[in-house]
Amino acid sequence: MSETEVTTAPRPLLLADGRPAERAWSLDPALKHLNHGSFGAVPLVAQERQALLRAEMERSPVVWFPALPPRIAAARVELAAFLRVDAGDLALVPNASAGASVVFAALTLRPGAEIVVTDHGYGAVTMGAERLARRWGARVRTARVPLDAGEDEAYDAVTAEFGDATQLVVVDQITSATARRLPVERIGAEAARRGIATLVDGAHAPGLLEAPLAGATYDAWTGNLHKWGCAPRGTAALVARGPLRELLYPLIDSWAAADPFPDRFDQQGTVDATAYLAAPASLDFVERTWGWSTARRYMDALADYGARVVGGSIAALGGSGTAVDVGMPVPGMRLVRLPDGLAADRLEADGLRDRVARELGVEAAFTSFGGVGYLRLSAHVYNTPADYEYFAEECVPVLGAWAREDTGRPGSAGNTRNAGNTGNAGTTGNTGKRSAR
Repeated sequence: MSETEVTTAPRPLLLADGRPAERAWSLDPALKHLNHGSFGAVPLVAQERQALLRAEMERSPVVWFPALPPRIAAARVELAAFLRVDAGDLALVPNASAGASVVFAALTLRPGAEIVVTDHGYGAVTMGAERLARRWGARVRTARVPLDAGEDEAYDAVTAEFGDATQLVVVDQITSATARRLPVERIGAEAARRGIATLVDGAHAPGLLEAPLAGATYDAWTGNLHKWGCAPRGTAALVARGPLRELLYPLIDSWAAADPFPDRFDQQGTVDATAYLAAPASLDFVERTWGWSTARRYMDALADYGARVVGGSIAALGGSGTAVDVGMPVPGMRLVRLPDGLAADRLEADGLRDRVARELGVEAAFTSFGGVGYLRLSAHVYNTPADYEYFAEECVPVLGAWAREDTGRPGSAGNTRNAGNTGNAGTTGNTGKRSAR
């Protein structure tokens, strides 16, 4: 298919009563919501379930909290079934970064040890690995994986950094900034052969992949259920196997500290755990309404359509446009290269995100990698082809104008540049701003 051709638009999904799928969410109709991948979106049925749970908690907190651990354990069973793992291997944590932090807190590194990360890694997790290295006098090695690297090339790039001093490898299953897979199954198997611990950051995997942990060799895997799974925010899984699991403890010490993994994670003082208990409602809603297999097929077809429509519009401006070859693509997510001059680093990308929301009324994800800016498309069931047609027709011409304007103009995306930022996916800068995945 040529760059000017556009795939057929998939038919929008409907609710059982014939209403548009978006009516099952409380998203602001005055905005276009094209960035599900950053913060997710919680359907009304799960919001209502969580509200009832919170009301129950507030009516009788002295009854609620002592009875909470077995209720969380029961929710774990349902969530483990969705991920197709043993509930005895799964603990609940607030997000994937928290799961990574639990692992980092558990590890003791040898003098001179090395941690291998990739240049596609999520910035907050990479920073955690760097803090771990500083704590033990270790060092971090960064594997450089070309954006368009296929499975073999990506595998070779990561494992080439393994050496006698390597004690831990941290690898993303689906990368946040670049919307691609990495061959975690092969990397984990090679790491295990060499006696290297593997932490898989699967933040985007639950819901987007049918069985994200199938066939993978890992010591710990962590993934968000509040992204593609649409669970209430603050719901993520930490799955651990092997000797490491009994070294993992919640970041908050509690009276359950003496319990085995994962039971010790079910009690953490007065933390509001209603998101955990309401999470199955979101997963069940999608399954009952469309089925997860149908939902994934729709999201993938829609992301493909959106990339071609938006990419074609950017190409018409004289930019490169079109979907970007990411080597190992994932369902439901696509990259489109932005016009030159936009989102050259993470801070510019965040500034562009904020400006587009403020001035164009569109929630979109902008990322950067290697000094190049991208639009990251992440479709969900409530999105429609019309959303991407609107962006192509109404927003792309404005983006083209912004790319040509003086970067020093107040409020422009370029005005957010930080001279100390390198523009790599894992770079976080020193401003304190956070870029959610």
